[in-house]
Amino acid sequence: MYYMKLLVGFFTVLISSYLPAQESAMASQEDELVSLLDLLRSSINDAEKKTNNDAFMIEFKQVLENKSALTYNFTKLGTVGFIDSPDELVRIINWNVEQDDKTQHYYGYVLHYDKRKKKYYVTELKQDLFSINQPTEVVTSDKWYGALYYKIIPVKRGSKMVYTVLGWDGNTTMSNIKLIDVMYLTGKTVKFGLPMFKTGKTIQRRLFYEHAEKITMTLNYEEDRKRIMMDHLSPESPTMKGYYSFYVPDLSYDALKFEKGKWVLHEDVIGVNRPKENDQQTIYAKDPRTGKIKKHVIDIKWQNPEDANAPAGGNEHVAVTPEGEAKDNKKDTKRQRREKKNTNPNVPEYDKRDKRDPANISFYNDLDKSKGKRRREARRKRKSNRRS
Repeated sequence: MYYMKLLVGFFTVLISSYLPAQESAMASQEDELVSLLDLLRSSINDAEKKTNNDAFMIEFKQVLENKSALTYNFTKLGTVGFIDSPDELVRIINWNVEQDDKTQHYYGYVLHYDKRKKKYYVTELKQDLFSINQPTEVVTSDKWYGALYYKIIPVKRGSKMVYTVLGWDGNTTMSNIKLIDVMYLTGKTVKFGLPMFKTGKTIQRRLFYEHAEKITMTLNYEEDRKRIMMDHLSPESPTMKGYYSFYVPDLSYDALKFEKGKWVLHEDVIGVNRPKENDQQTIYAKDPRTGKIKKHVIDIKWQNPEDANAPAGGNEHVAVTPEGEAKDNKKDTKRQRREKKNTNPNVPEYDKRDKRDPANISFYNDLDKSKGKRRREARRKRKSNRRS
């Protein structure tokens, strides 16, 4: 038993000394990568960019072959994106190189660990510069369309885990693209495109949203509501329909919800900026008894305006379009007119307008009219008396 404890202690010390040494080696390699990346970012033309990028990729690939690259924090590579899946089994690394004509070339690697086979794989993403920008078929890692991914969402498809990815493409000087795709892994093979996006009755392998370069389209995953929220895009004017370089957010929102193994599109949803349930805020207020400033920590709770128990709640909230708002304004005007109408028969209605010409209005004329009216009334009475 004594020797067993010694053996366990020896291996504990050995492993604990090995890990810092491994991290130290990775840090040293990262410093070399920083120098190569700086050369790449300071390149002055396409030829120089290609040469420096090739050198950076060769060195980077060697570093990534180390399994610890799956979790190591490459904090010094500021212009390279590292996107990790929540299950810590997949990491996407990618970056772009802007060309002289302002188009983008994309490069990347997918690192993943196969728990069943206990194997670690590194797959290079190779952009196919001669393929169409928005493919509809399955895409392999060596025929990749090219993008910068910024979010991974693991979801179950049957018994297998697949990874929904959100990405960005600079496209042209006139438009940018946001995209949603599904990456799936088979052994060391990496592919993109599964029929998991349902829009109406159509099922697609991926979704592209092209919009004007001058604006930013929101496309994010809401963890607490388990949905992908996005701006709804519309042309700036009806004549621009189909010209996506002129599509902008129209202040409405759509969402994709994962239902029965598919991402289903729901249009015109309500976007709510609500805090997390455990969010707190510190406020300072004057104590009315002592006059001293006291610190208070309060919970921030989101109040649903449709909740009857909420303050001023119980109201149904419906998104209003500009056309609907105009109709509401017309209804308000009619209601105001009805309210203005005087129901007292003894008081003249003040909302009736005097259509007489102000230049011809005379106090004496009004007196004459009153006298004439009294004479006519007297004649009618005399006539009625004669008949009787």
